[in-house]
Amino acid sequence: MADHTLDAKGMNCPLPILKAKKALKEVPTEGTLEILATDPGSVADFEAFCRQTGNELMEHSEDGGIYRFLIKKTG
Repeated sequence: MADHTLDAKGMNCPLPILKAKKALKEVPTEGTLEILATDPGSVADFEAFCRQTGNELMEHSEDGGIYRFLIKKTG
């Protein structure tokens, strides 16, 4: 279970990333943020976001057009 969940369904790039960046401020270090999105480009966006920020993309999946990401805040 994630510490926080962000529903970014229906939003297109760059909104899911921008909202995730803001939501991560509320997540404690070593805590997790779950993001739900419908933008197919969000997969590459969140991979790049985690590389750039140093946070860990613990998992991602897709089910019925809903993309789920679990990010661990590392710092």
